[in-house]
Amino acid sequence: MLDDRDRKILNLLQENASLAVSDLADRVSLSISACSRRIQRLEDDGYIAKRVVLLDRTHAGLPTTMFVIVRAARHSADWLEQFRAAIIDIPEIVEVHRMTGTIDYILKLVLPRVEAYDDIYKALVEKVEFFDISASVSMETLKVTTALPTHYVR
Repeated sequence: MLDDRDRKILNLLQENASLAVSDLADRVSLSISACSRRIQRLEDDGYIAKRVVLLDRTHAGLPTTMFVIVRAARHSADWLEQFRAAIIDIPEIVEVHRMTGTIDYILKLVLPRVEAYDDIYKALVEKVEFFDISASVSMETLKVTTALPTHYVR
């Protein structure tokens, strides 16, 4: 069972995973060793999956976001395996979600420019048969975060 200090540690690490343990300890009113043990427990228990660096997309040359809507040609295990194999090695595809309703999958792509989507499209349709595939360009990002709300964490 997690307490408020654990949740605060999780929130602080989500904001900046490079915070020194001494800074975290100060912010949650713990000794350095007690804070370090809590962080280790949070990692061991799976609350902290990994620590990563988030790149600035503009500086990385990937300012364009596209969402691709996919409707599968078939709903079978072999089609799904072909689809997984097709998307796994395309680094511009940063998220793929299987959906309920009339849309089967939504893909989120990060690209240097809209025209780069054509290469991704060609790579996908060469490897997988689709019923329908369409793309939309994101005009503006209103909210983006990697931080999860911690008040649900038990």
